[in-house]
Amino acid sequence: MSVAPLACVIVDDNEINRLTLEHLVDLSPELTLTASLASGLEALEFFRQGGHCNLLLLDVEMPMLSGLELAKLLPRPGPAIVLVTTHREFAVAAFDIQAVDYLVKPVEFGRFQQAVARVMAAQPAAPTPPPPATPASSELFVKVGTKTVRVNFDEVLYIEALSTYSVLVTPTHKHIVYLTLKALSERLPFAHFVRVHRSYIVNTRRIEAIEDGLLKLMQYEIPIGKSYQEEFMRRLESL
Repeated sequence: MSVAPLACVIVDDNEINRLTLEHLVDLSPELTLTASLASGLEALEFFRQGGHCNLLLLDVEMPMLSGLELAKLLPRPGPAIVLVTTHREFAVAAFDIQAVDYLVKPVEFGRFQQAVARVMAAQPAAPTPPPPATPASSELFVKVGTKTVRVNFDEVLYIEALSTYSVLVTPTHKHIVYLTLKALSERLPFAHFVRVHRSYIVNTRRIEAIEDGLLKLMQYEIPIGKSYQEEFMRRLESL
C-alpha cells in the first residue's frame, strides 16, 4: 500500500542553502515541499497562521530568530525537526529540542536520505480500522418472488439450495429467495450461519442435537457433508 508523502518546510536564511535543500526534497519521493522560508520570523508566522508540515528542515543560525529559538516556540506536538547547520557543536542543542536528526552542510543526498528514513520511522502508525460492526438487528430484507420481505434470521432454521434459488426455512414458513446458496451465504452478516453441506447452511443457534452425521433442528434433519465436517466443528466450538 502506497504511503502519502510527508509535507516538508525548509527554513534557511541562505538562498543557496535553501535551493540545495529544495533540490534534495524534490529528489525524495517520500517528501513534498510545502514552503521554503527565508527566516525564523517567516516560519513563526507560517505556523501561527495555521501552516502545517510533517518535517521541518531547520537552519540553526539565523538573524532575529534562530532555528533553536523557533523550535521552542512551535506548538506541541509539532513537526519532526531535522537541524541543518555548518557547525557540529549544535548536536547537543539538537538533542535538547528532540530533533530527529542533525545534518552538517554541505548536505549530501545519501546522508539526507538517512535523515528522511529516520523521520519516516518516527511517524505515528496509522490507526487500526475498527472491525466491522455487528448488525444491531437480526432482521434483513430479502427479495422473495416479486416482493422484498423482512426476515427475522433468528427464526431461520436452515437455508437449502434449490437449483439457482435458495429456500429459507423457518418453523412456520418457507421463503424462496432468488439467489444461489453461494451468493446468499456471501451476503449474510451473521457468524452463526454456517455452511455444512453443498446444499445447506444452518443456523447453529437452532441446532438441537448432532447424531450420526445429522443435525437436528426441530422436525428437520440436515446432513453434514464430509468435506465440511472439520470446518463445521471448528466454527461450532468458536461460537
